[in-house]
Amino acid sequence: MKQTRRGFMGSAAAATLISACNPDLEIFDAEAHSLLDISARLEVLASGYTWSEGPVWDRARNSLYFTDVPENIAWKWSEASGATEFLAPSGVAREQATGFREPGANGLAISHDGSLLICNHGRRAVERMDFETGHRKIIAATFNGKKFNSPNDVVEAPDGSLFFTDPPYGLEGMNDSPLKQQDANGVYRLSPDGKITRLIDTMTFPNGIVLSPDSQTLYVSQSDPDQPVILRMAPDGSSSSVLFDAKPFMSDTAPGLPDGMAVTRSGHIFATGPGGVFLLASDGKPLARINTGKATANCCFGDADGRTLYMTAHDTLMRIRTTSIGLAWS
Repeated sequence: MKQTRRGFMGSAAAATLISACNPDLEIFDAEAHSLLDISARLEVLASGYTWSEGPVWDRARNSLYFTDVPENIAWKWSEASGATEFLAPSGVAREQATGFREPGANGLAISHDGSLLICNHGRRAVERMDFETGHRKIIAATFNGKKFNSPNDVVEAPDGSLFFTDPPYGLEGMNDSPLKQQDANGVYRLSPDGKITRLIDTMTFPNGIVLSPDSQTLYVSQSDPDQPVILRMAPDGSSSSVLFDAKPFMSDTAPGLPDGMAVTRSGHIFATGPGGVFLLASDGKPLARINTGKATANCCFGDADGRTLYMTAHDTLMRIRTTSIGLAWS
């Protein structure tokens, strides 16, 4: 069924729900009331970044890591210390970054073994970093003998497989960059035995990527203003379809495109998009929107109970309490 903003918001009942007396939340469906704290407000934790991205919560250290991609810095945030530099450069040094518009790290993830997975634009690779030693090892850099564009986001399956997106955002000129070797902006799987498979080659700008709770569905966002969608995809790439089309929500007062996402234990999806972060049912139905007021790149759950949603929104790091629980707290 074609999604329209009028369809979500046209009824008197929906209008009543939206009047939640909280400007930070926009409610489209009553189901959202069991997943959000309707009284919760946005809290800005840090600001002054050029483009904040890639948040991930480290339960072992009770800290959040995130990146400022253009500035080539990864940051660590904790309740006790606030935001402090964690990696500089997060990607490669500027003198080694000829031909790159953004040589820094982008998406981050905590691996099942406790290491940090890094999508490194400057290395055009996915890396694994040991927290204790700081050693970084490239684990995926080429497909069919050709360098990746600039890996953007990564998620790990229970069996150790890694799924990642490879748009050209890190390259100067992006699709027109002379450094671009891949014939597509793909989505890939790195299997535990080291084999790399391209799952799809028809997306224009694949970006955020997450897995459903049963690991049977990949959700991949496309940051394309002409086709701003989130796809659901079989993990082997055998099928894909549109889960959510953000175009009806685009406006001059709602900056942003589909980008990073976070999945709950219940299978709901918090997905960045125009105006902030959408709360989606597993079938793609939009239930609510967190109005950040900024183009929002990514989000993740954090804190000891997994109920706080952390968001990297343009130049800021924000959070809001929810009644949902992040998938990693299963």
